[in-house]
Amino acid sequence: MSHAPLEALPLEVLRRRSSTKWRTYPDDVLPMFVAETDYPLAPAITARLAEAVAIGDTGYTPPDPGLGRAFAAFSQRRFGWTVDPGRVRSTADVMMGVVELLRATTAPGDRVVIAPPVYPPFAICIEEAGCLVEPVPLQPPTADTDGWRLDLAGIERALGDGARAVLLCNPHNPTGTVYPAADLAALADIAARHGAVVISDEIHGPLVRGGVTYTPFLTASPTAAEVGFAVTSASKAYNLAGLKCALMVTAHDRTTAVVRSLNPEVEWRTGLFGALAAVAAFDAASDEWLDAERTALERNRTLLTELLRTHLPLARYREPDAGYLAWIDVSAYGWGDDPAVHLRRTAKVALHHGPEFGPEGRGYVRLNFGCSPEVLTEAIERIAAVAGTERASA
Repeated sequence: MSHAPLEALPLEVLRRRSSTKWRTYPDDVLPMFVAETDYPLAPAITARLAEAVAIGDTGYTPPDPGLGRAFAAFSQRRFGWTVDPGRVRSTADVMMGVVELLRATTAPGDRVVIAPPVYPPFAICIEEAGCLVEPVPLQPPTADTDGWRLDLAGIERALGDGARAVLLCNPHNPTGTVYPAADLAALADIAARHGAVVISDEIHGPLVRGGVTYTPFLTASPTAAEVGFAVTSASKAYNLAGLKCALMVTAHDRTTAVVRSLNPEVEWRTGLFGALAAVAAFDAASDEWLDAERTALERNRTLLTELLRTHLPLARYREPDAGYLAWIDVSAYGWGDDPAVHLRRTAKVALHHGPEFGPEGRGYVRLNFGCSPEVLTEAIERIAAVAGTERASA
């Protein structure tokens, strides 16, 4: 069933927002950097939060706000993933969950594998947990693979050499990769052979594009269920990051025991508004809104391809399989290792800094296309104007 695309709010409304996206740079800069979207909230979320404000429901988050049942129902509908509500526990955000799970499953000084280019807080949070970062870069697309792939042999070497955990991004940020189920099952086997765990950040899972098969890590195989922890949230798909609610999900008694052993404060950090909003987001009443958002993002994925082909033909970009983040190689334009610095100054477009995702990000920018087609078009045209001016003066 097709859905009309969700329409982004007008710029004059968006600039009234007080979030990071709209308060970091002056109004003459188009903010396309941080992972916030420009769409109105799902009506069920708006109604639930408005009711809470109206009755002063602003106290502590209760022990069971219904998150486990809501997420289990959502996962069954959207992914065919059967989740036991009793194996779901909340905390404030995904990276807090990652830190606490690393603390519970590793020892200070242990090495944790990541697959750069990858979300910058991965390295920061590994260090917060007292561990060391072990980069095993993704394998870039080739004519044979047509997509970024995990370097399974490299991960095997790292774990064989003593690394104790893998911090997975599934779907991957910034490339938008949705890994094949066979690769995830192979990763689980590797982890099991070496007595390691896999912590899978699955926050972009609800935004997988149509026609792409998404495999939650815990469903990849019985072994994945034994070695894995999933950490996720409604925050990316439904733009709820400021409300502070994430979920830690397990599928085996051993891993469930680890989560249940965490300090009670880990769960107390869940925001009440975050819990209320997440339950509303995961409800079937919000499915139509989510489908409309996915349609809007599909439109923008295609539009971005066309804009780059027309205005920045030297840029290299592979449409992501999930999410609203585009990983774009603009190194051919000579804007240095960190093109976002130059483009913010000259084009007045704020993009995420490629090198922050690891050395593999030199010459890249990450662009958020969770916006209106008009804003996306203006951003690329501004960047193209800079490229044209510089080429003319060269």
